Amino acid sequence: MDFEFLSIKRDHEIAYLTLNRPECGNALNLSLMREITEAAYSFKYDTETRVIVFKGKGKNFCVGADLKDKERWTSGESGDLLNKTRLTQIGRDLIEAIINVNQITIASVQGAAAGGGACIPSACDFRIASKDCVLGYPEVKLGMNLSWGALPLCYNLVGPAITKRLIIGGELETAKDLLCWGFMDEVVDSEELDSRVFELAKYYGERPPMAAQMIKRGINAIQMTSAATMHMDGDQNALATLGDDFKEARKAFLDKVKG
Repeated sequence: MDFEFLSIKRDHEIAYLTLNRPECGNALNLSLMREITEAAYSFKYDTETRVIVFKGKGKNFCVGADLKDKERWTSGESGDLLNKTRLTQIGRDLIEAIINVNQITIASVQGAAAGGGACIPSACDFRIASKDCVLGYPEVKLGMNLSWGALPLCYNLVGPAITKRLIIGGELETAKDLLCWGFMDEVVDSEELDSRVFELAKYYGERPPMAAQMIKRGINAIQMTSAATMHMDGDQNALATLGDDFKEARKAFLDKVKG
């Protein structure tokens, strides 16, 4: 299976799914999001792979939504609100595809993981970060809500107070704090990240797959009982990005990039 912005490599029972847009911090354009979703679904009937590792090529894991993605942002300018709401569902499809992967999933996070780039690790079973990692949800600074059905995932990891800090505050938090709060499972030196992720992948890959995957599905079902409350977050996002706050923030970002 060939992708433009994504690579998949296998090491026996471990598969590595790597976001491959390092020139822009692996920013999530709609094409990359569709590819991640398709790749995640491709493992549904794979009984050989035991563990899937999500990585980002280059300095950063993923800096979030690509604010220069013409397909995404011109939909709002066209006035076709129905199409815009449909496009917001691509993010939910991505996160649900990762959650529903049968195999054990591990996020290997270095550098920045922001917005959608923070949602992806939250959808994985385990998260290992390098000490240089910073992670957060800056959507509020763009006048946006957090969509993709991702709010319950953050809540399940860190509880209500820290979730509010992360999502209402919108700051990028340090790996040390993320570990203390329970968002990250481990934090290691940058040069040790790949080897530690491999050790953990081998550890879980050696567990009886049927039992491990049954347990995973059961825990996920318990955690996602609150997901139904987020059924409108995509529509809310489509509405929020029509507002002046978002338009001004996006223009400021693009002007900064051009400058």
